[in-house]
Amino acid sequence: MTRKSVKLYTDKVLETFYEQLLNGNVDNLHIPHSDVFYVRAACEARYGRKFTLKHVEDSMRAEGWKEQSYSDPNYKKENNS
Repeated sequence: MTRKSVKLYTDKVLETFYEQLLNGNVDNLHIPHSDVFYVRAACEARYGRKFTLKHVEDSMRAEGWKEQSYSDPNYKKENNS
C-alpha cells in the first residue's frame, strides 16, 4: 500500500504537523517553504485580504518559483551554474 502525501495547507500548520506526527504519517509530509509564508504575508498586507497557503504556493510555482533548501545536496550546484 502506498501512502499519500500529506499537504499542510492549513493555517494551523504546527497543530496539523503534530497530529500527523502522532499518527505516524510524516514520511511524505509537505510543509510549505518559508518563502510561501513570507509571500502570503506580503500579499495580505498589500491587498488587504486573506490568502490560503495552497493558493500562494500554487501561484508562486506558476510564476516559476522552485522550492530550494540548503539541506538539498544539489542546492549550490543549481544556484552557481
